[in-house]
Amino acid sequence: MTLQSVQYEVAEASDGILGVKTAAQAPFDLVITDILMPNKEGIETIRELRQQNSDLKIIAISGGDRTGGSYLDMAKKFGADKTLSKPFRPQDLLNDVREVLAQ
Repeated sequence: MTLQSVQYEVAEASDGILGVKTAAQAPFDLVITDILMPNKEGIETIRELRQQNSDLKIIAISGGDRTGGSYLDMAKKFGADKTLSKPFRPQDLLNDVREVLAQ
C-alpha cells in the first residue's frame, strides 16, 4: 500500500517459489523479498532471482533471526542491493526503494 500510494506498480507473491516464477514472466525493476517465508526462503529466492536477471534490483527485509547469525548480512552476500530490518517506517521503505532504483 505504501508503494502504491506514491504510484509504484506493485505485484505480490505469497512465497519465494511464486515470486521467482512471477519475476521470470514479467519485467520488474525491483523485487522486495522477506527472508523468512514458506516454501522457499528469501536467501534462495535472491540467489534464483540473481541467476535469472543479474541486473534486477533486490531489497531484502527481515524481522528476526532464529540462528543467531544475521539473515540480512547473508542476503547482502547473496545479492541483495539493500536490506531493511523490521519494523520499519513507510518512509524508510520509500527512501530505500528510491535509492536502489536510482543506482
